[in-house]
Amino acid sequence: MNDTPVPVRLLVITGMSGAGRRTVGHTLEDLGWFVVDNLPPSLLVELIQTSRQRQFSRVAVVLDVRTRSEFKQIPEAFADLGKAGVMPQILFVDASDEAIVRRQESVRRPLPLQGSGGLLDGIRKEREMLAGIRASADLVFDTTSINVHELAKRVTMAFGGENDPELQLTLMSFGFKNGIPIDADMVFDIRFLPNPHWVPALRPQTGLSQPVSAFVLGQPDAEPFLEHALALVELVTPGYLREGKRNATIAIGCTGGKHRSTAIVEELALRLRGKGVTAEVVHRDLGKE
Repeated sequence: MNDTPVPVRLLVITGMSGAGRRTVGHTLEDLGWFVVDNLPPSLLVELIQTSRQRQFSRVAVVLDVRTRSEFKQIPEAFADLGKAGVMPQILFVDASDEAIVRRQESVRRPLPLQGSGGLLDGIRKEREMLAGIRASADLVFDTTSINVHELAKRVTMAFGGENDPELQLTLMSFGFKNGIPIDADMVFDIRFLPNPHWVPALRPQTGLSQPVSAFVLGQPDAEPFLEHALALVELVTPGYLREGKRNATIAIGCTGGKHRSTAIVEELALRLRGKGVTAEVVHRDLGKE
């Protein structure tokens, strides 16, 4: 039996109540992670010590406002983790106020900080308390417009690998008319390309079809954009990994997310995979038009 402690990868899951933390935790458990829910931050170092002894290499901890005053100890707890040789990765799960209200009303449960006020009061208090850790999060999942199955897929894409030594990219197409993705690390606007919407034969099709893809990629400015996007990914990847960031989302938007952005995302993903980069594709607004 090998008694040598294994290196521990620590993922901290936090975010708004009603945004999907529980789904994230359950999905990670299915992927083989050791998951602890609602652990006081002051016990993080002890958890790492135990995990090393028990040969747990991937550990996830759900930290949220249910710990109340303990939540304020997170900066000190993270400093102690650094002394123990562990750099936690932070995943923040978020959603719009409207989505959280709708979900909480459907399950008829109050929010932890709601008290005698309304749901919006509880949401406001949570956002204030979580503002600091959200700002320092390595990855943000916005679950406003996705269901639990789509969230589980995103978690699997981001954390399903055993070691995940390389940068894991998510390429997301979207429509500006539906809002910019709040969980994107980089956002590109390709509305400078001619819109297939104004070509009657192409209007009912999407960027996944060959005619639309050929129209978009055949524009004179499409190739320079793809080349610059590839060069930017190659530029930032070493820095992301050096800073402990293993997952990044690149969002590419057009007007509705149906034609141009979809075609460009598919082509960029194809080229990145050809270079050995792990690139998953999400078409956020496809079908919403």
